[in-house]
Amino acid sequence: MTLWPDMKVGRAARLISGVGFPHQYQGRTSGAYPFLKVSDLRSGVSGYRLITSQNWVDQEDLVSLGARLAPKGAIVFPKVGAAMLKNPRRLLHLSAAMDNNLMAVVPNLGEPRFWLYALSTIDLGEIAAGGALPYVNEGQIRDLRIPFPDPEEQCRIADFLDSETARIDRMTAVTSAQQNLVEERESVAFAESVIRAGGPRLEALSLEQHVDWPMMPLNRVLRQLTNGYVGPTRGLFVEEGTPYLQSLHIKHGDIDFARRPYYVSPAWAAERPRIRLGFEDILIVQTGAIGEVSIVGKEFVGASCHALLIARTDRGYLRPRFLWHAFRSHWGRHALLREQTGALHPHLEAGNVRFMKFPIPSLPTQDRIMADTEAITRDVRAIQAALGRRMSLQAERRQALITAAVTGQFDVSTASGRNVTEGVSA
Repeated sequence: MTLWPDMKVGRAARLISGVGFPHQYQGRTSGAYPFLKVSDLRSGVSGYRLITSQNWVDQEDLVSLGARLAPKGAIVFPKVGAAMLKNPRRLLHLSAAMDNNLMAVVPNLGEPRFWLYALSTIDLGEIAAGGALPYVNEGQIRDLRIPFPDPEEQCRIADFLDSETARIDRMTAVTSAQQNLVEERESVAFAESVIRAGGPRLEALSLEQHVDWPMMPLNRVLRQLTNGYVGPTRGLFVEEGTPYLQSLHIKHGDIDFARRPYYVSPAWAAERPRIRLGFEDILIVQTGAIGEVSIVGKEFVGASCHALLIARTDRGYLRPRFLWHAFRSHWGRHALLREQTGALHPHLEAGNVRFMKFPIPSLPTQDRIMADTEAITRDVRAIQAALGRRMSLQAERRQALITAAVTGQFDVSTASGRNVTEGVSA
C-alpha cells in the first residue's frame, strides 16, 4: 500500500468566488459564457463534467457584474447552505461565470480530474461555519489538504476512476429506472383494484360520466372539510409541544415529520379545536405541491396543522382509507391538480375540493378495494426498500473506491475496481 504525500489546496491552485446575479440578467439561453447557479450542478449531463447551464451572458455583462470566469478544468461546488452539505462537485468543460453561492478551485499543478476526485473525498460540512446557514470561505478551502501523487500517477488514477465510477453510475441509473417503475406501479394499484372489484376504468372516466357506482360530490360523503390554520406564524413555534404539520411534511402519501419538526404550545393548540387532527383525517396540500395527501395515524392525533385541507369522512358512506387511496392514485392526484388555481403559486380552494365527484361503491366493496390496494402497496414498499438499500450501497461503494484510489491504498494499474476496496479504510 502506497499512501501519497498531501498538499494544501492553496499551494497548487487558485480560487474564484462567484458574484451576485441580479434577476434582470437571468433567463437568457444563449451568449458567450454560461453563468452557473447551484441548480446547474444537478444537471451534469456528461458524468461529473458540467457542460451546460440554464443562463448565459456576454462579455459586457461580465464586466457590469464584476464576474471572473472560471476556466475549463476548474472544479465548481456550492459554498453555502444546504446544497453545500450535499457536497456536489463538477468539473468545468468550458469557461463559466458563477453566482455568489458557488466557488471554483482552479488547479495550477496536476490533473484536473484527479483534483475533482480528491476534493470529492472532503465533507465541507465538517469545516463549515455559520450555524443555521452553513458556509465555507476561501481561507478554509486554501487550507484543505489533499493527497498529491506525481502528475503521471494522477492521470492513471483519474483514468481508472473515470472507468469504474462510470460503471457504478450505469448500475445506479438502472436502479433509479427500476425505482421509477415501482413508483408507477404503486400509483396505479388503486385503479387496478377498482376494476377487479367491478368498478369503472378510472383513467378513462370523466368526472361527469354516469357509472354503475354512484358519482357523488365529496360534500355528500364528508362530515367536514376545513382549512388548517392560515394566520401568521412569527413567534408561534416552540422547542417542544404539540406537533404542527405543514405541507413540507406531506410526502408520497405519508407524513415525514422527523426531517423538519415544528411544534406549538399545547395551550395555543387547545384554543383551536377545529384544526385538532383526529385519527384517519385526510390531509390535502393546499398550496405548492398540489396532489400530495396523507392520512393521520395514531402518532399525530391531537396535532395541529397549517395551510392544509382537513377532510373528515362520513364513515357511513366513505371509509377514510378508501378516500386516501383514491387521492394517492394517479387518477386522484390529477383530479386534484385539475382543481388548482394560480400559475405562479398553485393553490387549492376548499370549495373546489368540496364539489369534486368520486365514484362511491358500497362499504364492503370499499373494504375489498382497500385490502387489494394495500396488498399491492406492501409488496411495492418492500421492493422500494430493497432498491433504496441498493442505491445506498452503490453510493457507498463509489465513494469508498474514490477515497481508496486517491489516497494510494491500492495500485490502480493492476486493479479492476470490483474488489479493490476490500479491507481498506474509507
